[in-house]
Amino acid sequence: MQRTAKAHWSGSIKEGKGELTTQSEILNKTNYSFKTRFVGGEKGTNPEELLAAAHAGCFTMAVSYALTEKGLVAIELDTQATVSMDSASITGVHLSITGNVPGLSHQEFEAITKEAERNCLISKVLSVSVSSSAILVSE
Repeated sequence: MQRTAKAHWSGSIKEGKGELTTQSEILNKTNYSFKTRFVGGEKGTNPEELLAAAHAGCFTMAVSYALTEKGLVAIELDTQATVSMDSASITGVHLSITGNVPGLSHQEFEAITKEAERNCLISKVLSVSVSSSAILVSE
């Protein structure tokens, strides 16, 4: 299985703008820019916000999977992922989940969420190496 997303950028870093499109097109030419990433006041997204969304979704699904394996079904699971940054790097991600799961104790829920924190795919990928390839097109 593979999933794809595309990024397009035109202009300088501060005045330029980009568009993000996902394979499913749920994001379709969605605006991102220096302003949406660092300044605010402009509608659009940014890489850190997308990482938070991906991590929240992955983590919540991992919790749901673990509950299903125990024969339990959540009425609701709500997660907020907060990506913390300093000026040059991501310094951490905090996952805060609230769940309504009949038949589950607080201690069991905490154990399941700690396991999901360690083992959801996004948690795992945050510590692996990154590679790239490049093609330069000249006019």
